[in-house]
Amino acid sequence: MIKSDKWILRMCEEYHLISPFERQLIRQVEDRRIISCGLSSYGYDCRLAKDEFKVFSPIQGTEVDPKNFNPNNLLDIPLRTAADGSQYWLLPPHSYALGVTIEQFQMPRNVTAIALGKSTYARCGLIQNTTPLEADWKGRLVIELYNAANLPVRLYAEEGFVQIIFFESDEDCAVSYRDRAGKYQGQSGLTLAKV
Repeated sequence: MIKSDKWILRMCEEYHLISPFERQLIRQVEDRRIISCGLSSYGYDCRLAKDEFKVFSPIQGTEVDPKNFNPNNLLDIPLRTAADGSQYWLLPPHSYALGVTIEQFQMPRNVTAIALGKSTYARCGLIQNTTPLEADWKGRLVIELYNAANLPVRLYAEEGFVQIIFFESDEDCAVSYRDRAGKYQGQSGLTLAKV
């Protein structure tokens, strides 16, 4: 069953499910409107971290191999500043990027979550790959983003960009992500594809 804001709050206080954690949905920082982040009715809106954001380069690489990922396939692009002081990256049309959440997760053994794109960005042509947060996984979440629009899309640093929806099972799994030594366990930043 999908979990409510009351459950998420309790799990953050007792289990440190999400850190750092915003107890309410934030839509404004100082005098600046932002894309919402924090606790919502049945989920949590995560922020895009400023420390790691990479875009796939059509120039540097010849192919992307998930078994032997070449970091030269990714580029750093400049962080820009808008008139209101917001910082953002400009994702070119039909390009793909990797970002990471500010928030770190510590998933209980009987809880799995799914990261979904926010509608504000979806309406701009941005597609966020549905990403699982498996039972007993911990770390910062790496998110894959695709600009399907014919125009560049601004991705705002330290503002909401994905929503996490939590599901709790009535029993623990037999083998958790930690038990099977999942390859992305404990990632603290932008971790590239590995086998």
